[in-house]
Amino acid sequence: MLVTTRSRAVRLGAFVAGAALLLSACSGGGGNSAVQTGQAFADCDANPNTCNAAPADQVQDGGDVTYAIEKNVPNWNVVSAEGNVFETGEVTKGILPYTFYATPDLKPVLNKDFVESADLTNPTTIVYKINPKAVWSDGTPLSADDFIYNWKIQNGAACKDCVVADTSGYDQLTSVVGSDGGKTVTATLSKPFTDWRKLWGSSGGMYPAHLAAQHGDTSSPEGLAASFKWFGATVPTWSGGPWKISKFVNNQSVTEVPNDKYWGAKPKLASVIFRIITDATQEPTALQNNEVQAIYPQPQVDLINQVKNMPNISSYVGLGLQWEHFDFNLKTPALSDKALRQALFTVVNRKDLIAKTVGQFTDKVQPLNNHNFMPQQAGYKDTISSTGQGTGDVEKAKKILTDAGYKLNGTTLTDPKGAVVPPLRIRYTVGNQIRQNECELFASAAAQLGVKVNVSSTDDLGTTTTTGDYDVIVFAWVSSPFPFGGAKQLWGTGQGSNYGKYTNPQVDNLMAEANTEPDQTKAATLLNQSDQLMSDDAYVLPLYQKPTFLAASDKIANLRNNSTLDAPVYNMSEWALRK
Repeated sequence: MLVTTRSRAVRLGAFVAGAALLLSACSGGGGNSAVQTGQAFADCDANPNTCNAAPADQVQDGGDVTYAIEKNVPNWNVVSAEGNVFETGEVTKGILPYTFYATPDLKPVLNKDFVESADLTNPTTIVYKINPKAVWSDGTPLSADDFIYNWKIQNGAACKDCVVADTSGYDQLTSVVGSDGGKTVTATLSKPFTDWRKLWGSSGGMYPAHLAAQHGDTSSPEGLAASFKWFGATVPTWSGGPWKISKFVNNQSVTEVPNDKYWGAKPKLASVIFRIITDATQEPTALQNNEVQAIYPQPQVDLINQVKNMPNISSYVGLGLQWEHFDFNLKTPALSDKALRQALFTVVNRKDLIAKTVGQFTDKVQPLNNHNFMPQQAGYKDTISSTGQGTGDVEKAKKILTDAGYKLNGTTLTDPKGAVVPPLRIRYTVGNQIRQNECELFASAAAQLGVKVNVSSTDDLGTTTTTGDYDVIVFAWVSSPFPFGGAKQLWGTGQGSNYGKYTNPQVDNLMAEANTEPDQTKAATLLNQSDQLMSDDAYVLPLYQKPTFLAASDKIANLRNNSTLDAPVYNMSEWALRK
């Protein structure tokens, strides 16, 4: 998902695709409702899934929590390339049904409220048993029809005009059929899909087929596209989860209240208000003034220092499945040449960049050397160091250029045809000082090669990336625990989240092999082979695991960080106010 400030990953357009994790409070197993000031997250490192818990008799029913998000929601279709933004994923988390979600320990867990079971009965057959009580908020049963509709809009074939963030897995399904009155779903794959648990999971969520049918003929490509567009443009008044949206004020807030038709455990709170604060520097003030009770901003040095001094506020810094990176737009003529890309990435000094940005508030961040696995994951392998990229080696960068026929004359670089390399434009999300600094450091490094780089911001990362309105860009992917399908989404030829239009048939083939290899170790080897090729192609330079920062009132129990796409809102129904 794309991380604008965070785009979802699995994207997320973004963007981003997981989030991050690292500091915590309260008693791990769930003991005392009274917490020492500022210590609510004290044991989240040791007990990420249970920290800041409180027994039921020590929390109250009702009450409201206001949670800050950093982006407006211009598109409500989180499976679309444009709507696949981290904040949109947070807001829709409580209203969309999904098969699996990720807990703070980065493990996938079956959502038994929605599906009582999901079994891979053979390498190419998945059988889901939908909870017989599961209904949409208008009373329509959740059924195989919903699985079928969401497969059609995401498989890349049934609806060419449905521009989705990710087709991986869905494009391997040959049929999705219902039985037992639509409460049993049998999905058949053309070949094994390593990350089968990500299908219809929380990296996107499911949209209601019966409402889609009211806005387009779901048996035709045109009708599917019409319904797909309607879901993006329309604020949901429906829900298939424990929450429902009661009010949306554009550029201000989204208010959610319990869904009275929900068949599972009811939320403890009376409402959660997502307050839109696009200027992250204002979040600490809002927290201190009790205008919001929880913030999950892009961590900045000044911001973290402000929060640390606040009474009755706990905070947590962590690392997880969110990672920062520089991306090239390969449609930019000058950047279509690999030698220039390699040289620009080589002249970037990642250690220096870290020291001047996130290293100012944490010593845990190191250069990241893989595009698909994080250091905590078993498949992690260094595919970057051998290329020299990210080292700040100016002489090596110059040699790459001169070997390719470039000439550096003072502050001007000419290409092998004698033309001056034109200025490039690097972009970052507005209000993010760390990313602005990263762009300025990139520009300074590029100047050593005679390449001028202009720095500019964007207030709509999703549109900027999907339209390719950049030459170089910095943002973060927030990932799910499913690296194989996620890799295809981000790097596969023609994929909606492949914003820079990268293509390499060898990479496509290796990712496809990894996606169909049941043996996780073998699959990781194949994915890392593709990763090495992509590193050599110098399309995306991983910078570091992006720290996340959660700060909240000590009055809120059961709120904790989650280093995946599911974010702290993964258990929003359990949030409660201490008595």
